[in-house]
Formats: sequence, structure tokens, C-alpha cells
Amino acid sequence: MSDAAPATPVPPVKTLPDAQTVTSVRHWTDRLFSFRCTRPQSLRFRSGEFVMIGLLDERGKPLLRAYSIASPNWDEELEFYSIKVPDGPLTSRLQHIEPGDQIILRPKPVGTLVHDALLPGKRVWFLATGTGIAPFASLMRDPETYEKYEQVVMMHTCRTVDELAYGRELIESLREDPLIGEMVEGKLFYYPTTTREDFHHQGRITDNLTSGKVFADLGIAPMDRDHDRAMVCGSLAFNHDVKAVLEGFGLREGANSEPREYVVEKAFVGDGI
Repeated sequence: MSDAAPATPVPPVKTLPDAQTVTSVRHWTDRLFSFRCTRPQSLRFRSGEFVMIGLLDERGKPLLRAYSIASPNWDEELEFYSIKVPDGPLTSRLQHIEPGDQIILRPKPVGTLVHDALLPGKRVWFLATGTGIAPFASLMRDPETYEKYEQVVMMHTCRTVDELAYGRELIESLREDPLIGEMVEGKLFYYPTTTREDFHHQGRITDNLTSGKVFADLGIAPMDRDHDRAMVCGSLAFNHDVKAVLEGFGLREGANSEPREYVVEKAFVGDGI
């Protein structure tokens, strides 16, 4: 009989369920950040869709929220753009992630901001506030967008100029993109506005549409049902207001199962996540 003490069992290394590894993080302001992570080999998605991502809570239970995938469907990694909420159950912790950390990512993409949910048209409008630009960051980098439409208009409204940085830098990079740079030229119109700080374009998206200012500023024709399609992503109040404006132009709300002239992402989460 050996007198040696029994070996202490080595606890297994803990890993998150559906774990993916963070590859980079960028803090745009004290309220906004983006990050990239590995992509599950099995994940196939349409540009504009979202997935559930998150972390474990204090009890070891998954704490998940819907996040639009900001990267296009051909990208080898996944990109997400998020607000920071100091007391938000998830973002109060998610904002501290660093490269090498793990997140939970459920590889089941869904969403309404996809080309299949719209009838064919000549011009498409991407209408977003704050981090609602994320699905359009995906769609603007997808060649299919420029194959389907003669004009693409990105209207993005934030409170301050610095909150527009993510979208502005993305759109500037598109013109140099080897895949779609030539497709973007002459087709993509960018119309950023602020609501709480002086800027060359100001005001809410709804006001700039109803007044006709955006059409005049960009030198394009007013919106109509025969030619225009739209996608909307923002807070519940924003979505409600924009729907009324679009319907005033004669557009009708569609869905994956019944394509029409505009669609709204109802799963978008703004403040409080």
C-alpha cells in the first residue's frame, strides 16, 4: 500500500457556451465601442441580420442580447457596434472586454433588414440613429446592395459629432475597398446629422425627410413608392415616427414572408442593454 496522498483533481478549464474569441476592440467615445471576434465555421448569414451575444451573469447563466452583425457576410470575422450603459446588465460588463477574451455567440442569425424582405426598386434608404447603423455597416459592404440599387442613401443621426465617427470612417473606407470601391462610386449618398451639437447637417431624420431638406441637399428626387425602398433601425420611438413618414410617402411595411417597400428591425436594443 502506498502512503502517498491522493492526487488533487485538476478542475476543468471553464469555457463559455458557444464561445467565440474577441480579436480587437475600439472605443469610439465614452458611450460607444466596437469589437471583432472569431466567426463560427458553421455560421452563414445574410447581411443585415442579427445574432444573440453575451456573457455569463453572476449566477453563471448566459446573459444575451440581440446584436446586429456589422460585418458583411463575406468577412472571416464578425464585427459588432455597441453602446455603453453604466448600469446595463450586459453592456456594463461587455464594454470591458479585451482581445483574447471570450463571448457567447449563438450562431442562429435572424432579422428583417435583408434584401429579400423588400420588393425590387431603384433606390434604397438606410435610416438609423446611434448604434442602429450596425446592420447598415454590413449592408453597405455587401456587393449585392449595389447590384440591386442605382442609389443607396445612408441617413444616420446622433446627438453629437463624435458619435458619428464610426459611420463616417466606415463610409470613407468603402471608397478604397478593393471589393466594392468602384461599385460605391456615384451610388452611395451619406447624410449624417446631429441633434445636440452644431454640424453642417442637423436635425432628426423624420424632419429632414418631411421638409424635403435631404432631397434638396443631396440633389436627388423625392421619395415615392415606385422607386424607393427603406430599412429602419433605431429606438422604438424612432421606428414609430419614421414608419409614419414613410407611409406618408406611400411606402408599405414588409417582412421576410411578405416583401414590400420598407422594413423595420424590431429587435434593436438601444439604451438599457
